[in-house]
Amino acid sequence: MKWQGRVGSGNVEDRRGMGGRGLAVGGGLGGLVLVLLMSALTGRSPTDFLEPSAPSSETGSAPSTDDPQYQFVSVVLKDTEDTWGQIFAENSQTYEAPALVLFDGATQSACGLGQSAMGPFYCPADRKVYLDLSFFRDLDQRFGAPGDFARAYVVAHEVGHHIQTLTGVSDRVQAARQRGGERDGNALSVRQELQADCYAGVFGHYEARRGVLDPGDAEEGLRAAAAIGDDRLQQQSQGRVVPESFTHGSSEQRVSWLRRGLESGRVDSCNTFQ
Repeated sequence: MKWQGRVGSGNVEDRRGMGGRGLAVGGGLGGLVLVLLMSALTGRSPTDFLEPSAPSSETGSAPSTDDPQYQFVSVVLKDTEDTWGQIFAENSQTYEAPALVLFDGATQSACGLGQSAMGPFYCPADRKVYLDLSFFRDLDQRFGAPGDFARAYVVAHEVGHHIQTLTGVSDRVQAARQRGGERDGNALSVRQELQADCYAGVFGHYEARRGVLDPGDAEEGLRAAAAIGDDRLQQQSQGRVVPESFTHGSSEQRVSWLRRGLESGRVDSCNTFQ
């Protein structure tokens, strides 16, 4: 994937290296419990987590020009902005781009405490994507899915959830989940995640049209989708597969919907709720 030397997005918020100061704790008992929990987990004094957040917790620190991971994420995010900006404009709409927050270990979000163990995630309450870059190392070493486009797929998938927020899909899914039971809720979650995979594929299609993909890049994304399917992750972690507990979809499903987006390049091909 050709990304070196290209213009990146200005919507990257870098919280790396902030430690506990990135966790602005609200008042009340809940805030106190969080402070004590973080103190117990890290072995640091509770007062460390009561310091005022550094100014960069809102705006992010200045990007490091010699940090290739930052530059890569910034370029990928800019490409998602260009892709979805074009798609929205073709439908007489204006695209509102999300911010992407880089963090180490844990950070505060409007959806609660974000931790690296959760993997990358999107918070609809503040419309931000959260990413601990250690996940890219896990993608390579733990899941066996290396490559630039494998990493770009991860970012594009989370941006796909932002598209669902902008189009009202997320609100409709949430309302439906509240009306149903756990099994129905899991099934809806799978459909939502697979649509985000398809949207990531649409992004990849536009990347190919821009001429920034190298031979084999699409396969890198497909390998990543297969590597993080619920069935494969469950087999690795617990030695058995429980389909009714899936929340993201099987490896086969994730690959299928990502490929659909890659091949079609059309948003209307990504209706996983039919």
